[in-house]
Amino acid sequence: MQTLTANDAKRNFGELLLNAQREPIKISKNNKDAVVVMSIRDYEELEAMKADYLKHCFESSKQDLAQGDVVDGEDFLNAL
Repeated sequence: MQTLTANDAKRNFGELLLNAQREPIKISKNNKDAVVVMSIRDYEELEAMKADYLKHCFESSKQDLAQGDVVDGEDFLNAL
């Protein structure tokens, strides 16, 4: 993944937008990673994957609950 400083991104914003259509671009500020610029297509795919993962976790949890495969929260925390 290409990394730009915030100043470089600001100076070359048009180029940043074009490059972000091909691959995500990391932008750093004060030598720390700050943001990632990506195409709307990549963003929408990422959001869809997150939603699918949450649905999977929810369905799995419902199955565990229906089967009685549960753990008391207080017992779990005490075991830590």
